[in-house]
Amino acid sequence: MNEKFFSLPAEKQQRIINAGFRVFSKNSYRKSPVNEVAQEAGISKSLLFHYFHNKKELYLFLWETCAQMTMEALRKSGCYEQKDLFDTLYIGVLAKARIMRQYPELGLFAVKAYYEKDPEVCLEIQRSVGKYTNFQANTELLNLDPAQFIPGLDLEMMYREMCWSTEGYLWEWAQRGNLDVDRMERDFRKLIDFWKSVYLRKEG
Repeated sequence: MNEKFFSLPAEKQQRIINAGFRVFSKNSYRKSPVNEVAQEAGISKSLLFHYFHNKKELYLFLWETCAQMTMEALRKSGCYEQKDLFDTLYIGVLAKARIMRQYPELGLFAVKAYYEKDPEVCLEIQRSVGKYTNFQANTELLNLDPAQFIPGLDLEMMYREMCWSTEGYLWEWAQRGNLDVDRMERDFRKLIDFWKSVYLRKEG
């Protein structure tokens, strides 16, 4: 990747990133034309390739940017400093929602990229997913106090069930071709309350 991209004004960088998220969130990797990214960003295709050598490099840059922005937003939110898993989850949802409002197509792009099957990019995407997922899972599981939950509960399986539910929720929105961030916040508040009612130890 050409380092000149990072010397661009922040507004222009954001415009190019948003254009990439928008175009790649509409179709598969193979069917997403790079010239459309350039048009959306208001630059020429040749200038876009001045910043990124090829389509693959652009796509993987967008994926890593998406992942890094999300992880940085989670760190800044203080969600991993919480002692309660459900507080961690909800603060994390709010942090992700703020990022999605700044980059409206980020959420849909992330889901599309996660399920992308094109051999040109899918292996690198999945390696990256493993890196970030392991960090998140290990960090959150460290804060779990078994005494808070119903006796005999498999905490790792509980966490996996939460991840699978979240993936399914986002996939459902992706099939509709849009993601309502306000609705997402409300739905996850309800979902977290449901998990609390199922998994937490009952008083008395």
